[in-house]
Amino acid sequence: MKMTQSMSRKGNCWDNSPTERFFRSMKYEQLNYEQFKTKEQAKLSVIDYLAFYNGKLSYSKLGYQSPIIFEREFYNNVA
Repeated sequence: MKMTQSMSRKGNCWDNSPTERFFRSMKYEQLNYEQFKTKEQAKLSVIDYLAFYNGKLSYSKLGYQSPIIFEREFYNNVA
């Protein structure tokens, strides 16, 4: 399998901003308030946050829909 590395122009930080925003939200909304005794507890906490982030939160950029609903409607309209 061949892969092509994706790089923006030098000094262009915009490509990484959505990812950084997600991890900042996860850190401040979920992980800062918990202490984990095992890796399994940490993993389950991250999975719970992902379900919340993708399934329940709505975003203005997506027409005030959750990412899951937006993606489902997008693919239903394409097919």
